[in-house]
Amino acid sequence: MRLAMIGLGRMGANIARRLMRGGHEIVAFDRDAKAVAELAGEGAVGAASLEEVAGKFDEQRIFWVMLPAGAPTESTIETLIGLGKEGDVIIDGGNTFYKDDIRRAAECQMKKFHYVDVGTSGGVWGLERGYCMMIGGDKETVDALDPIFATLAPGLGTMPRTKDRAADADKRPECGYMHAGPAGAGHFTKMVHNGIEYGLMQAYAEGFDILKGKQSNKLPENERFTIDLPDVAEVWRRGSVISSWLLDLTAEALATDHHLDKFSGMVADSGEGHWTVEAAMEEAVPAYVLAAALFARYRSRVDTTFGDKMLSAMRYGFGGHVEMPQ
Repeated sequence: MRLAMIGLGRMGANIARRLMRGGHEIVAFDRDAKAVAELAGEGAVGAASLEEVAGKFDEQRIFWVMLPAGAPTESTIETLIGLGKEGDVIIDGGNTFYKDDIRRAAECQMKKFHYVDVGTSGGVWGLERGYCMMIGGDKETVDALDPIFATLAPGLGTMPRTKDRAADADKRPECGYMHAGPAGAGHFTKMVHNGIEYGLMQAYAEGFDILKGKQSNKLPENERFTIDLPDVAEVWRRGSVISSWLLDLTAEALATDHHLDKFSGMVADSGEGHWTVEAAMEEAVPAYVLAAALFARYRSRVDTTFGDKMLSAMRYGFGGHVEMPQ
């Protein structure tokens, strides 16, 4: 299939590369002409404007927007809506607030073209590992785009299949992507995914902070231990009930920088944790862990700990995310 990739940052460029490897045709656009030229050198069709992007299609146009949530995505989609025609598709693969998806889908429907939201997880590793995707939109459109999603997804891989999963269950989740529901449902599901991510990361950070603190001179001398944190991370990776990819990234960070001195501990957030806690309040669902993990990030900007450095190290590991400016 031919589609346009609009936004060639850390994830957008690699999504385009994975699609090209899978035989799809990419029309590439970014405000950075060097990013466009680099991808064009790998086989994409470069474009210098959104208007030029729209002109690179003979039939149905599929625009995949991969930009930061907020004004960059909003203005780009507004322009694409103005350029769109009946039957065209706009895919927002960034971390957009799901209520914005609901509004945009209604605007697209008025022009008789389609809007799909794709919550995309995989970070800078997705090119090789594949991307976990949570998709919102009407069934007909999502089904028509399946060749794109199937190419991007990790596939069954070597992970054991879930015991007792129904024989007639949708096969797509086993391959790493799902149709979550109508427009907005994809980003809503990804939003909660990221809220959970906050909680998991905070648990690791606090645990390693406790291990590090056992050598504190505030403790009786005979109760002080100097525990090798890289070794702990490594042993927990193997056979432990708390093994995970986040722990793998933690082990890698500690192996090269035992004290995580390259990180300040001022932990950034991209909004999804905040939105998840807001959703919990709207639904009157208690979310103690997720809320505390979000507030811990706010606290890190005025009072940092070793655990906060670990949070920053994990964020950098899976997504290349940088810390808050000091």
